[in-house]
Amino acid sequence: MSRLALIGNPNIGKTSLFNTLTNSYEYVGNWSGVTVEKKVGQVKKLQKEIIDLPGVYTLNPISRDESVVTSFLLEDQVDGILNIIDASNFERNMQLTVDILELRKPVFICLNMIDVAKKKGISIDVEKLQSSLGVPVIPISARTGKGVEGIYTAIQASDRTQQRFTLTYDDLIEEGISKIEALLQHVPEEQRRWCTIQFLIGNEAVDAYLKEKEYFEKLDAMRDALEKQIGEPLNKAIAKKRDLYIYNINSKVIIQEKSETQWSEKVDKILTHPILGVPIFLALMFLMFQATFAWIGTPLSDFLDGIVGGPLTDAVTQGLEAIGAAPFIVHLICDGIIAGVGGVLVFIPQIFVLFFFISLLEDSGYMARIAVVMDRLMEFFGLNGKAFIPMIVSFGCNVPGVMAARTIEQPKERLLTILVAPFMSCSARLPVYALFGAAFFTQHQSLVVFSLYVMGIVVALIVTKILSMTILKNETSVFIVELPAYHVPQLKTLWRSTWEKGKGFFRKAGTIIFAGSVIIWLLSYLGPHGANVNMDDSFLAMIGGAFGVLFIPLGFGTWQAGASLIAGFLAKEVIVSTMAIIYSVSEGVLSSTMTTHFTALSAYTFLAFVLLYMPCLATVGAIKRETQSVKWTLFATIYPFVVAYLIALMIYGIGNLFM
Repeated sequence: MSRLALIGNPNIGKTSLFNTLTNSYEYVGNWSGVTVEKKVGQVKKLQKEIIDLPGVYTLNPISRDESVVTSFLLEDQVDGILNIIDASNFERNMQLTVDILELRKPVFICLNMIDVAKKKGISIDVEKLQSSLGVPVIPISARTGKGVEGIYTAIQASDRTQQRFTLTYDDLIEEGISKIEALLQHVPEEQRRWCTIQFLIGNEAVDAYLKEKEYFEKLDAMRDALEKQIGEPLNKAIAKKRDLYIYNINSKVIIQEKSETQWSEKVDKILTHPILGVPIFLALMFLMFQATFAWIGTPLSDFLDGIVGGPLTDAVTQGLEAIGAAPFIVHLICDGIIAGVGGVLVFIPQIFVLFFFISLLEDSGYMARIAVVMDRLMEFFGLNGKAFIPMIVSFGCNVPGVMAARTIEQPKERLLTILVAPFMSCSARLPVYALFGAAFFTQHQSLVVFSLYVMGIVVALIVTKILSMTILKNETSVFIVELPAYHVPQLKTLWRSTWEKGKGFFRKAGTIIFAGSVIIWLLSYLGPHGANVNMDDSFLAMIGGAFGVLFIPLGFGTWQAGASLIAGFLAKEVIVSTMAIIYSVSEGVLSSTMTTHFTALSAYTFLAFVLLYMPCLATVGAIKRETQSVKWTLFATIYPFVVAYLIALMIYGIGNLFM
């Protein structure tokens, strides 16, 4: 056995098990659909490849992320399946398990969350379950790694012939299954029965798969004939048989005892309260920003800036001069690369602090509650609570936020979510906020940043309402989300999650920000009259000046601001890099330099514009991949500029009335 698939319902520790088995880390969250693509790792102890598939409830896909699983099982060779089951929700999890067992591949059931089940008064007879299903059942704790050795042992000892899943349907349907299987000679034998049953159920993914093969009209006619014979839809008949099978298994293996007091239910009554829920969420956000900018992050950033802007720059300058480097090289490295890349890297502590608190909320189980809290509000604006999940993901980065919209079943709601997700304030904007916050809002920096995050949410909701009433009228949808159990976050998990989110900044520093800094510096170094020109006579000033004229009504109509906003299309962090190069100062001095070019009002207007004006290049690429439409990609790139301009104009105009 060389390839394993890891499958299970959402929020049951599947990806945590993947990380334990592969000794690696993948993004872990507590909401449905966080794993929007299959992820591949190596189980070193077994020398096998393992594929982490999206969390699903059925192999009959509804949303795009669920279709990944069915497509994978149809089109890729899998030699064995690890099916992780939540012991505290055994009966519901068994629906997917039956789907998987019908594949007639080697299956290993990983029984997780036994501790949670015990608190609910549920105990499971593992031996009886294993005997009933005919497949290995291994009790585990995905979060701690307990029981994982049992998985290794079971896989090493497995033998396909030992597995004996025996669910059958009534004689009439079984006869129909046999006839359809006989027509599916082009389908691999191990997939034949599963494809037949999924076809009878009306699985659209399987229908599409079979339409590419022969005999589809005969298959379709046979399905219709079977339904007439049994007098009811085949999907209902098969569902009844499955439900009876699961009920019988459940009655054999489940022992229901008196449950412990579920304190989580009491906590949920407060955290998901229809009135108190939103203020609690906003209060937690404000505390995160207070810790990021006032208590922890800013002092660390100031310390790092002292090193980058002082000893590091001086040492590199002296070293280059000592080896006789040309002045051009000295200026490029010190005034371009170190000033540009270093101007962003000094904000790494603040970014990591923010990510730590976001990871804390995720691992504790609170993030899924936010979707529940926001559902009623989101429904008014044309979406449901599930759409708020991609928005939360976008707080880290807009790219995975756009991709997370795959979990939304209704196509128009999915498109709406993709179009407004970039309004969420991603961490790439954080260096810009920190720079201007330190210069103009020293005493209220966390409050200003908090207001920008809230502004992004509010604007996204308003735009959603407008679009859903005009060009993207919605169909009615139902919001169903599973609330994971509360957990005490593990330090190792928090560190991994924080590092996974934050390391993207280091990648950008070595790629986009580095390249952007070099280009910006060269444009500032060169001009129509040659090299090493005055900054105001450079190509950068010419380009920025042509663009900057647009922003005169907004209070920041300078070429420096215009050039920075153009550069920000590459990545929002490059705005800080550009300003550091333009003003040729370290981050600490750059903040004070800003006060000669902006007022407090124009600075806040500038920040609001940066928040809204257009998605970065990587996000545009993600939108193109998800929508498969040039038209919608162009729309998603251009319309935020109009929205940003109108909002900024309103802020600056109202602000001037009170100045």
